[in-house]
Amino acid sequence: MRTKPVSRKSTSERFRDAIDDFATGSPARFGIVVFTGLIAILTIVLMLPISEADEQGTSFADALFTAVSTICVTGLTVVDMGTHWSLFGNIAILIGLQVGGIGVLTVASMMGLVVSRRLGLRTRLMAASDTNPSRVHHGPVSESQAIRLGEIGGLLSTVAISALIIEVIVAIIIYPRLLAAGFDGWTAAWQSFYYAASAFTNTGFTPNPDGLAPFVGDPWMLTVLALAVFLGSLGFPVIFALARGWRNPKRWSIHVKLTLTTTIGLVILGGAAITLLEWNNLSTLAQQEPATRPFTGTFISVMSRSGGFSTIDIGAANGSTLLVLDMLMFVGGGSASTAGGIKVTTLAVLFLAAFAEARGDRDMQVFERRVPVDVLRLAVSVTLWGATIVAAASIFILHLTKAPLDLVLFDVISAFATSGLSTGLTETLPDPGKYALSATMWAGRVGTVTLAAALAASQRRQLFRRAEERPIVG
Repeated sequence: MRTKPVSRKSTSERFRDAIDDFATGSPARFGIVVFTGLIAILTIVLMLPISEADEQGTSFADALFTAVSTICVTGLTVVDMGTHWSLFGNIAILIGLQVGGIGVLTVASMMGLVVSRRLGLRTRLMAASDTNPSRVHHGPVSESQAIRLGEIGGLLSTVAISALIIEVIVAIIIYPRLLAAGFDGWTAAWQSFYYAASAFTNTGFTPNPDGLAPFVGDPWMLTVLALAVFLGSLGFPVIFALARGWRNPKRWSIHVKLTLTTTIGLVILGGAAITLLEWNNLSTLAQQEPATRPFTGTFISVMSRSGGFSTIDIGAANGSTLLVLDMLMFVGGGSASTAGGIKVTTLAVLFLAAFAEARGDRDMQVFERRVPVDVLRLAVSVTLWGATIVAAASIFILHLTKAPLDLVLFDVISAFATSGLSTGLTETLPDPGKYALSATMWAGRVGTVTLAAALAASQRRQLFRRAEERPIVG
C-alpha cells in the first residue's frame, strides 16, 4: 500500500503562513506591531553617525522621540530639524513620514501582503471597512463611503500613489516661491518636496533652520501649505469619494458630509476665535498688519487640527488662545486621515446625540439618515480613552517639570493629537519626559479604537441579558 507523501514546508513558507495567520486573525494587533517595528528601525537609523550633521551620533532619547514623531506624523521636535540632521538623516525622516502618513492598518496590510503574498478575505473586509471603527464591535462592515470590496486589490497602491501625486503637485507649486526666497535650484527642489510631504502628512517638520519665518505674511506659500494640510486631514476615504463624485454632493455618504461640514466649521470658528483673542497681543498677531491678522488666525486654526506649522510664537499666546487651540487639537481631523485627535466625526456624533436628547428624539438624525446608537457608544469610548491618555501624560510631566499647567497641557494634547505645535516646553524636557511624550504620540497615532481592539479579545459574545435598571444621570 502506497502512502501519500507528506509535503514539508520550508522555513520561509512557515514564516509567511504564521505572519498571514496573525495578520488575518488580528489586523489591529498586526498593525500595531508593524507600526512599532517601523519606529524601532528608524530609531536605529537616526542613531547612526551618518544621520547626524556632525557625525557624532544622536542619543537614544532624541532619536526615539524623532522617530516616533516622524512615523506618527506629529511634528514635535527635541532637536533643530534644520541643522541637526545630515542629508542621509533627512532622507530617512522623509521616508518615515511618508510611511507614517499612509496609516497603521494600511501599512500593516502592505507588509502582510509583501511577506505572505496574499490577503485573506477577513483582512480585505477589514481594509474595506477601516474607516468605520465600529468594526471593533461588529467586525467587518460594508460601507459605500470607504473602498468597495472589489476595489481592495488596488487599495494599497492607490493610497500611496495618490499621496505621492498630491505631494508632487504641491511641491511644484511652491518651488518658484523657494527660488524667489534665495534658495538655489537643488535646495529649493528638495525643500519644496519636503514641505509638501510634511504638509500633506500633517507632520509640520521644516527643513530650514528659520522654519516658516521667511514666509510670514506670504499668502502664496502659506495658502498652499494650508490647503495641503486641510486635504491630508480629510482622510483618504473622503478624498476618494470627492474624486469619484464631486459633481453630485447629494450622493455623498454621511461620513463625507459630516467630515466636510465639521472640519470647515471648526476652521472658521477657530480662526475667528484666535484672531479676536490675539488681536492686541504684541508678541503674536499685533506685530502684523490688521489686514493680515485674520489670515494668520485662520492659518493657525488649520494647523492646530494636526498640521504643526506656525508663523507665530505659540508660547507667547494668551492663555485663552491656548485653551482654544487645545480643543481644536484634541478634536483633530478626519477618520483614516493623516491627522490625529479623536476625529471630527466623533465630535459630530456627540453633538448629534446632545441635540437629539434636547429635542426628545429617540434617534440621532442628520442629512436624512439615522445614526445607530452603537456609533454613539464608540464616540464616547474614543473621547474618554483620549482624555484619559492626555490626563495621565499631563500629570506625569507636570510632576516631572513643575511647569505651568497650560503649557504642559498644550504640548501633551499636541502630542496625543499628532498636531506638532509647541509652546517650547517639549525641547526642554528631560529624557523621562521625552519617553512619556513619545508614548503619548504613539497612542494618539495608533488610535484609541485600534489600541482598544488590539488589547481586547477579538470577539466576545454574551448569550444572556441582565435585568434593566436606570441610574440617575446629570
